[in-house]
Amino acid sequence: MEPVAYIRSPFADKFGVPRQGNLAPHVISEIVFEPAYRNPDFVRGIAAFSHLWLIWGFHCNEGAGWHPTVRPPRLGGNTRVGVFATRSPFRPNGLGLSVVKLVSVEDGPVLRVSGADMVDGTPIYDIKPYIAYADSIPEATGGFTETPRTMLQVLVECPVPKSAPHDWAMAMQEVLAQDPRPAYQQDPERVYHIILKPYEVSFRVQDGVAHVLTIRPEP
Repeated sequence: MEPVAYIRSPFADKFGVPRQGNLAPHVISEIVFEPAYRNPDFVRGIAAFSHLWLIWGFHCNEGAGWHPTVRPPRLGGNTRVGVFATRSPFRPNGLGLSVVKLVSVEDGPVLRVSGADMVDGTPIYDIKPYIAYADSIPEATGGFTETPRTMLQVLVECPVPKSAPHDWAMAMQEVLAQDPRPAYQQDPERVYHIILKPYEVSFRVQDGVAHVLTIRPEP
């Protein structure tokens, strides 16, 4: 397989990428097609769909290996379950599957989407329309993911740059509310850093609150 496109997202590395992209709807990304597919005919009619499925590759994990069982963050990072019972990026074939909202179709063509949970530069192997009457299954069960998830309160304790892109501050809060820390790291004094382009954000988590300490231009 060869990529048909690459995503241009505000996430410079894996740390900080939302575990559930649709919980960060203000994060806007762009799907930029490879030259062989940079033709409006390839996306003719796509604007009629509100959401899209993306099949993509965990390119940051190439060569990292995989195991039959993994420890999902949702289970505290201590309980092992089968790799095929999770969405772990460490899998026999490093493929990811995400549903995103189609915001607009720009000249190029370029697809602007929201809710993408991908590092900048992630290869996209296929794009398919999300079909609500067939793809949405209201009675589906969610296994261990149905355990109530606690979202963090986000307290911004520093100025947000006036030059920040539209809705950047809201996107930052949506990303931090999902608690990007590894499940085993609970030190309330530890300062973490994420890059949400074009800024680096430092924060610490204490008593269910993510305290944003600084917002600086990304290194």
